[in-house]
Amino acid sequence: MGARVFLHVGAPKTGTTYLQDRLFLNRTNLGRHGIKYPTGMREDMFLAAVDLTGIKWPGFVDMAKGEWDALVRRTRLASGTVVLSHELFAVAKPSRIRKAAEDLGPGTELHVVLTARDIGRQLTADWQEGLKMYGSKTFERFLKETVEGDPRTSKQWFWRAQHIPRVLSNWGAIVPPERIHLLVLPHSDADVWDMFSRTIGAEPSWAPKDTDRRNASLGAGEATMLRQLNKRLKRVGLDRETHRSLVLNPIVYDTLSQHAGLPISLPPESYEWANGVAKEWGDWSVAAGIDVVGDVADLLPEPPADDGWLNPDRPGPRAVRDAALDALVGVILEAAQRPDPEARLSRRAVRAARRLARRPGR
Repeated sequence: MGARVFLHVGAPKTGTTYLQDRLFLNRTNLGRHGIKYPTGMREDMFLAAVDLTGIKWPGFVDMAKGEWDALVRRTRLASGTVVLSHELFAVAKPSRIRKAAEDLGPGTELHVVLTARDIGRQLTADWQEGLKMYGSKTFERFLKETVEGDPRTSKQWFWRAQHIPRVLSNWGAIVPPERIHLLVLPHSDADVWDMFSRTIGAEPSWAPKDTDRRNASLGAGEATMLRQLNKRLKRVGLDRETHRSLVLNPIVYDTLSQHAGLPISLPPESYEWANGVAKEWGDWSVAAGIDVVGDVADLLPEPPADDGWLNPDRPGPRAVRDAALDALVGVILEAAQRPDPEARLSRRAVRAARRLARRPGR
């Protein structure tokens, strides 16, 4: 008989970064209690998830080759309970899901865990993640495409990663409903670790080391500044790898996420539609007979604020200016920490900046 494996498949922006970091920080102590988190030499399972899903993630495809097989080997050598976690598993195609089950072996007691939040919060978060990954869509366009898309067949990332019936039906083809666990996180941001640890058969106290690592959200000003910056960088041909090195890390993660203001929410006219989708998710979850932890009512979006709605595509020039200045400070501080900023800075990025400066009307 193989190990009992809990495969945490997402969804993105539901505390997954926090959970993965806490599992890693406490892997030794958890191991003493029979809970294994077999990352190997790495801190997370991102490369293994890229390898299994076949996603052509810029800069990581070659690096990811063989990582899923290596994770499987570590898992099959473990005893007791094994936890595997990454949000990319949510978008795995049925053929890749079958491969995962076959690789883990017929003797494995496989469980699937999906953490979920209210749809309003997830919609705004998904749009922001797209901007972080070099996107440039307005929130208006993103929301229009989402509303008009077919949730079960759309290629849009939101529907692939966040649509609860779609994700869990795919994994449910190989896992019985009693071993599928949907953790509905409350609006109040209660401790996700408490819900997650008890689901995998652990006591919360077995992971005493906490973490402040979060995949933080952006505010409206930061999102608009980043969207406009991405558009200009695309015009001059900056590649995704350089964007990750010079924009995603020093600007987005190290700077903008630390100064986010003017929170983003759904426009009031979208709440009826969002409520309908969330209710469908809740009804499906109950009817499917899966293990629901929490209250499916928490999937419903929070009602619009009484003080009006701020359009995240037009937050005002002051908010965008402040975000741009924060970004500039972040870049300068990051460059100052390099042994030789001019030598280390990407030559391609420098050429792109010069071309941008020469554009007419600049």
